[in-house]
Amino acid sequence: MSTINTPQGAVTALHPVPHQIERNDHDDHSLISPGEIAVGVVIGRASEYFDFFVYAIASVLVFPAVFFPFVDPLQGTLYAFAVFALAFIARPIGTAISMAVQRRMGREAKLTGALLLLGVSTCGIALLPTYAQQGSTAIFLLAVLRVGQGLALGGSWDGLPSLLALNAPPERRGWYAMLGQLGAPVGFVIAAGVFWYLLSNIAMKDFLDWGWRYPFYTAFAINVVALFARLRLVATNEYSHLLEERELQPTEFGELSRSQGRNVVIGALAALASYALFHVVTVFPLSWIRLFSPRSVTDFLEVQMMGAGLAAAGIVVSGLIADKVGRRTTLGSLAVLIAVFSFFVPSMMSGGDSGENTFVLIGFLLLGLSYGQAAGAVTSNFPTRFRYSGAAYTSDLSWLVGAGFAPLVALGLASHFGLVYVGLYLLSGAACSLGALSLNRALDIRD
Repeated sequence: MSTINTPQGAVTALHPVPHQIERNDHDDHSLISPGEIAVGVVIGRASEYFDFFVYAIASVLVFPAVFFPFVDPLQGTLYAFAVFALAFIARPIGTAISMAVQRRMGREAKLTGALLLLGVSTCGIALLPTYAQQGSTAIFLLAVLRVGQGLALGGSWDGLPSLLALNAPPERRGWYAMLGQLGAPVGFVIAAGVFWYLLSNIAMKDFLDWGWRYPFYTAFAINVVALFARLRLVATNEYSHLLEERELQPTEFGELSRSQGRNVVIGALAALASYALFHVVTVFPLSWIRLFSPRSVTDFLEVQMMGAGLAAAGIVVSGLIADKVGRRTTLGSLAVLIAVFSFFVPSMMSGGDSGENTFVLIGFLLLGLSYGQAAGAVTSNFPTRFRYSGAAYTSDLSWLVGAGFAPLVALGLASHFGLVYVGLYLLSGAACSLGALSLNRALDIRD
């Protein structure tokens, strides 16, 4: 209440005057809305996925010829996928290092270090010499820079997804959970679009000579802008106070593994079906078309970009479904559908253009519906003080086990034993998800 002097005398106001509202809103950091937090999550994830897909597509279209010309195209692609997996191995190491940096020097120092390392690594790939110029040294430098990208991505964890999960209204958590996941189809469309444009407008010789480097320059610029935007966001007093209030601070890996190791493993495996499907419909089919089909790569990229649009729609729909039936039920139901889908992989991928298109479009739709709720579906298992680090390591482990080696394994199995083994690989991921979700439910009931 406040007193306002008027010509008629002093009047007691029932509400504070406008400037008081503004001051209180500014000082009360708890009034930060889930929508504001979601903006930071979307910015961060979209930039990461663009960088991710630029490297993934280059591993199919560029690196076998540029860095592994001494072997046949299939073996060169498998070598490129092996280097691709190094970032996923390095990512949890980067998370551990960055958590230690944050405990000693603060969140801003950690994110700034990640920005510098990611920028140097991504731009460095664009400047690499080819195998024809430097021999095995070029391959070694590519592997080092790929590890640098993985370390940097581990260090870029800002805690905003966990903050969003804690601040979202209980009845809308599925909706807010899917927002950050939209970065995946957005990143894929932009990355695939850049390669599609280059392949459509310059000769293949020029593309392999200098054209392929431009997407990495673009990725460097986008990552720098996005990381600065996130740094500016999380460094504000309002966000810092809110993160501290929610106890979203890093904990030592040893303490986390001893206390919450079970929850980390369950959380990672619960989303395995989605993460396995992630590369089976994006990177693997592109490599298969490139190596074993007369079909134009640019034509196939167009279909994949349409599929990414379906994935985006599926992610949005997943938020609505999850708020009706629950995130874990949604994830389990989609694991069952992915298992069913796995039985049709061989017939679709060997069914000519129409079969390949059907595989891509249905696969991307299922990916969107499942991936929309894959991030942190069971991170509520973590006590609050472990959630910041627990969510980071859960994500790292999901990527490592579910997606990191998926292109290498899928292409290796399909080329040596047949496409049916790609379906079996996908089926195993669905089985792991269902098993982890069942175990999680049993533990919930027991506790």
